[in-house]
Amino acid sequence: MTLTQKILAHHAGLDELRPGQLIEAGLDLMLGNDITAPVAIREFEKAGIAALHDPDKAVLVLDHFTPNKDIQSAEQCSQIRAFAKKHGVKHFFDVGRMGVEHALLPEQGLVVPGDCVIGADSHTCTYGALGAFSTGVGSTDLAAALATGRAWFKAPAAIRIVLTGAFRPHVSGKDLILHLIGRIGVDGALYKSLEFTGPGVANVTMDSRLTVANMAVECGAKNGIFPVDGVTLAYVEHRAQRPWKIFEADSGAPYDETIAIDLSALRPTVAFPHLPSNTRTVDSLEEKIPIDQVIIGSCTNGRLEDLRVAAAILKGRKIAGGLRCIVIPATQQIWLDALREGLLEIFAQSGAAVSTPTCGPCLGGHMGILAAGERAVATTNRNFVGRMGHPASEVCLASPAVAAETAARGYIAQPEENV
Repeated sequence: MTLTQKILAHHAGLDELRPGQLIEAGLDLMLGNDITAPVAIREFEKAGIAALHDPDKAVLVLDHFTPNKDIQSAEQCSQIRAFAKKHGVKHFFDVGRMGVEHALLPEQGLVVPGDCVIGADSHTCTYGALGAFSTGVGSTDLAAALATGRAWFKAPAAIRIVLTGAFRPHVSGKDLILHLIGRIGVDGALYKSLEFTGPGVANVTMDSRLTVANMAVECGAKNGIFPVDGVTLAYVEHRAQRPWKIFEADSGAPYDETIAIDLSALRPTVAFPHLPSNTRTVDSLEEKIPIDQVIIGSCTNGRLEDLRVAAAILKGRKIAGGLRCIVIPATQQIWLDALREGLLEIFAQSGAAVSTPTCGPCLGGHMGILAAGERAVATTNRNFVGRMGHPASEVCLASPAVAAETAARGYIAQPEENV
């Protein structure tokens, strides 16, 4: 079996699992946010269910429209607060102690290797970076899981991604996943598991792994997953709130396809409107493409490593005239760490705005909505039509390094390797 199949079989109490097989599996965590949880709560209560199956396995994070931007978002958050209090949800994260959910859960040690996790958010696949199976579901599935502690799955087939080499300067996990999506397309891994392996994995930091797994869904994958190694253990050992279990793929595991990627051959890459697969390397651009706004943050690239990269590039420089740059640390802890390291001061001195943690602009919620005709470079994960505001606006996806250099120059650019 593949790594994903091993984890699912274990949680379903099976010795063997084949692609396409329907199973019911026990869950370690169930996640909802301020957009998806209210729907789940209504279904949960409409069914007449009196109590959560296990309050300690429920996680509720207020991150999308928070701090609340309008009356509707305030009402939704109020509903979740009341539900969390009524049912004794310990892992409830409100303004001031929350973060963007998919950065927050790993940071807090709530997800550990070998877990089976669902979340009513498509980027729940992020936790595969820790050697866990995690995937997004609908709000009604979340309601059923909160009541039963279980969910049904169709076991996915898998694509093996064999990594070799190491990243060059200013190349990171964002460039890796954009390269892969550009190579296989937005449906190239439809309902399959992307399983990353090979000697190059050891050269990919945890923050980059989280970025890669986060965007697995953008090529249609059910999940993305990395093996547990020294990098994983160094991350989880001082964070984990409970024991973990390490699974490994069998040597003869069946894969539908094997894709080899040399990390040293990758170059800074941008996904142009209006699909994550519409990729080009920055050095191939023949014209200067002007930008109105840069967003550095989100569940994809708002971690401390990302902020360090951006700050190193912006230090001593100014944001280009006519361009807005918004920096959003992904969690309260990242915000504090960035403050202590002087990163927030660098951003402020450059002319960037620094926000409290929020998903805000990524989904066109608040904190950076685009007007008609405006174009943004963002370290987020989607650039669909109208994703960040007006349907006539455009979003280009890029790494923190490219985003920061773009903010300083006013057009899409990559920093020199020796910077």
